Amino acid sequence: MASPLRAGSSTQNTTGPVVRAKALLRYSTVTPMKARRIVDLVRGLPAEEALSVLRFAPQSASEPVYKVLESAIANARYAAGIRQERLEVEDLVVSAAYVDEGPTMKRFRPRAQGRAYRIRKRTSHITIEVESWSAELETQANKRSVPKRVKAFTVVAPQVAKPAKAAAPTTTTKPAKKAAAASAEVAEKPAKKAANKAVDLEKTEVADKPAKKAAAKKAAPAKATEAKATKATEAKASKATESDTDTSASDETEGGTR
Repeated sequence: MASPLRAGSSTQNTTGPVVRAKALLRYSTVTPMKARRIVDLVRGLPAEEALSVLRFAPQSASEPVYKVLESAIANARYAAGIRQERLEVEDLVVSAAYVDEGPTMKRFRPRAQGRAYRIRKRTSHITIEVESWSAELETQANKRSVPKRVKAFTVVAPQVAKPAKAAAPTTTTKPAKKAAAASAEVAEKPAKKAANKAVDLEKTEVADKPAKKAAAKKAAPAKATEAKATKATEAKASKATESDTDTSASDETEGGTR
């Protein structure tokens, strides 16, 4: 969560002007990925709540982050003491928290057959910034991250009058609307009927195609047998005519020789 206070703001809070401070831990042996998991938990929280979260977090990176936060709170108290102002932990919030990657140390581990595997020991730079809260900006911040002392100075936002609702349409237009709807329905009925007929014809054609194909397949053997039968009858008839012509020709030859 970003800080709700802008740089150079002169807004007064419960203890006086806005106080900002930060702490930086460089070359920490915690890897950046592990440190970012912890830093994301406390970003935007009140300082007191952030300390309790880090105190009971099970991750090993919570210890260095806890120390950095304590150092930032101490720096804020020192800055307020220079101004001769009173500042408590409840007045502070974690405005920014981030982790930068530091240099990586290279080591190696001997492996089989004379080989070596590289070991990367990563380091990180942990930065935490804290600042005091302003009572006027409480309504703009998240309720979870508002300190208890600031909640007493809530600012009530003015209520804006709601615009009047548009007047309901008169009942005189209802008959005209009903008549228009009825005429539109009457005009659409013939078109709907024609479209339904076309759809029914397409469906019947699609449904009849498989039946026609099956009937054609069944009729094909019958046609083939009929064709064979007709060919056989034609061949028999041709043979009979040829035999009749042969017998007549032999009778004529015998009569001539006699």
